[in-house]
Amino acid sequence: MELGIYTFVENTEVPGVGRLSPGRRLENLLEEAEIADKMGLDVFAIGEHHREEYVSSAPSIILSAIAARTEKIRLSSAVTVLGSEDPVRVFQQYSTLDLISKGRAEIMVGRGSFIESFPLFGYDLQNYEDLFDEKLEMLLEIQKEDTLNWKGTHSQTVNSRGVYPRPHQEKIPIWRAVGGTPKSAYHAGALGLPMAIAIIGGYPEQFKTMADLHKRGAAEHGHGDLPLSINSHGFIADSADEAMDIAFPAFKVQMDRIGRERGWPPMSREQFEASCSLKGANVVGDPQQVIDKILYQHQIFSHDRFLLQMSVGSVPHDKMLRSIELFAKEVAPAVRKKVESRRQKSL
Repeated sequence: MELGIYTFVENTEVPGVGRLSPGRRLENLLEEAEIADKMGLDVFAIGEHHREEYVSSAPSIILSAIAARTEKIRLSSAVTVLGSEDPVRVFQQYSTLDLISKGRAEIMVGRGSFIESFPLFGYDLQNYEDLFDEKLEMLLEIQKEDTLNWKGTHSQTVNSRGVYPRPHQEKIPIWRAVGGTPKSAYHAGALGLPMAIAIIGGYPEQFKTMADLHKRGAAEHGHGDLPLSINSHGFIADSADEAMDIAFPAFKVQMDRIGRERGWPPMSREQFEASCSLKGANVVGDPQQVIDKILYQHQIFSHDRFLLQMSVGSVPHDKMLRSIELFAKEVAPAVRKKVESRRQKSL
């Protein structure tokens, strides 16, 4: 199993420190990515947000800076909000990243959990779903060959124009990120795309249907088995109590902020701890608890990749580096060993 980290480069208030400057936050992020690479994690992914509390409106630029300071770790968006993007520019940006990183770039596309980018770039939210579907088709056409012929409805029309540069890899992997929409899971499989399920609430077992629909869509359209990733919120510390004490204040700041916009009640410590139980959505605890939780989810999904968002809200930088170290040195080897053992037994 591949294991990695994703982040939206949040920049909320750090308890006892305050809010960092955007430049300092990015400096910290680059160090986090370097540590993840040196310690052997497989993926570092950056999502796209256009809100004041995030520093991630241009993931491809940040990933390019990371590419220059890392050697092996794969570099992905998480996600690219494709409905408000130009697929030509997305392809060019990630092809350039792929060249800089010598073949480590990936694109993870989705509709996104916020809508700020649509009015910001002049798109009508009435066309929210159609924009995404059409632009995904366009991106897949660009991936196929150098010259693009495309008749657009919500996107531009292109007549026999080359899209350059082409990537270092033969094809940049394009993942489809989904939340809880069954149609999206089936469609990803039908298109032959690997899928990432964002499990950030409820119970993981509730999302098994999404994985099954993805597999069914792939089978019914002749694609065979496709990679599956589970993406979750979490944090790791040397003890369970320390993990809770570090993660809860950060989670609460951000989730309560979103809750005020969407009508959710404030998060309590009791609710948070319940969500961190073995069968809950959040992956917070000491290394053994996190190992147990990832393996519990693997029994449900048999997934190929697990990505952990350790920064739902900002935590002290030294605690983040320790969390990455524990993930890479204690959690990842144990999970990989157990998953490989399960695979061998199933052969």
